[in-house]
Amino acid sequence: MTSPESGGELGRFLTLADTAELLAVDVSAVDELIRTGELPAIRVGRSGPWRVERAQLEVWIDEQYEQTRRHSAWNQGEFANIADLSGARRGGIHPVD
Repeated sequence: MTSPESGGELGRFLTLADTAELLAVDVSAVDELIRTGELPAIRVGRSGPWRVERAQLEVWIDEQYEQTRRHSAWNQGEFANIADLSGARRGGIHPVD
């Protein structure tokens, strides 16, 4: 994961394998996050390997924590047990008779 000249430190850009190791997931999971646009990455050359900037990975991780915090806060909130009246969670809005 590290290069000999870096003294054990990761560089600015991470390979998909480095990113997967840091997140403790498969490389295919990281690849999917990149291809869906959820995790920012760059391609080296026209069809070269993907690279994830370390700073962007940290921002993405922070965003995941915030998303989890918000979801948890909503579930603990006053209105968490009220059914979704819009129908959006159940597959769309249905006409009222």
